[in-house]
Amino acid sequence: MKLEADTLIPFPRDVVLSTYRDRLPDLVPYLPNVRGIKVVNREEIEGTTRLVNEWTANAEIPSLLKSLINVEALGWIDRAEWNQATYSCRWQIEPSIFTNNVVCEGVNYYIEDGDGTRLEIRGDLTVNPKGIPGVPSLLAGRVAPVAEKFIVNLITPNLLSVAKGLESFLTA
Repeated sequence: MKLEADTLIPFPRDVVLSTYRDRLPDLVPYLPNVRGIKVVNREEIEGTTRLVNEWTANAEIPSLLKSLINVEALGWIDRAEWNQATYSCRWQIEPSIFTNNVVCEGVNYYIEDGDGTRLEIRGDLTVNPKGIPGVPSLLAGRVAPVAEKFIVNLITPNLLSVAKGLESFLTA
């Protein structure tokens, strides 16, 4: 399933990129779908910054998935490689649940747009329900699209709310 979101942030590209990359945990108070962000690892190599962030989500779980998901464990690991030269960030999200059954990855592009920055988020999400505890093989075909839609609906507003939160943080 495609994951796409675009937004305009009314601040210069260098400020937007460096704040998003370097101050993400400071944005939590501005993110309604997030309870916490912890930087697990940071590595800088020749214009590239590699980050591993642990996110804790704040979300409602669809009834079909409630027996499979503990809301307290809902979160993900975000592995990101920031390229300062191309103003882009290649990312991979590893959910805290169904880790071996979900693949989610993509690229964020930070593009100058007048005095602001257009953030273009492009990604793909795939759920393989085989082997998920509690999902009978007969229902696997029904669970995959529900799970993909749930995850995309969880991630997309979060991605956009991070941009809005970043804007609010920079304004303050």
